[in-house]
Amino acid sequence: MKRLLWLGAGLAIGALVVRAVSKKAQSYTPRGMAAAATESGRNLVDSVRGFLDDARDGMHEREQELRASFTDGVAIDDLDDDDVTGDFGAVPTPQPPPEGSTR
Repeated sequence: MKRLLWLGAGLAIGALVVRAVSKKAQSYTPRGMAAAATESGRNLVDSVRGFLDDARDGMHEREQELRASFTDGVAIDDLDDDDVTGDFGAVPTPQPPPEGSTR
């Protein structure tokens, strides 16, 4: 009876291993590689589409802010520069080297 149990367990494990190996081998066939490339391309297109949608939303929001400030009579030069460039446009000022350094 023990032998029959071990035989059944061995067959089940063997079937699982064969199935996993054949699935992995399928991914290295030309059809499997084409499917992976197609999926990767779809992911790239979806990412770019999401980025463009976010950029359009940001541009629309900024345009609404500019229109509102224009109708309120605020000059564009008086608008807060942080709204436009954030911290990305700031150029750091050079700092002098610490005393005692040999630069």
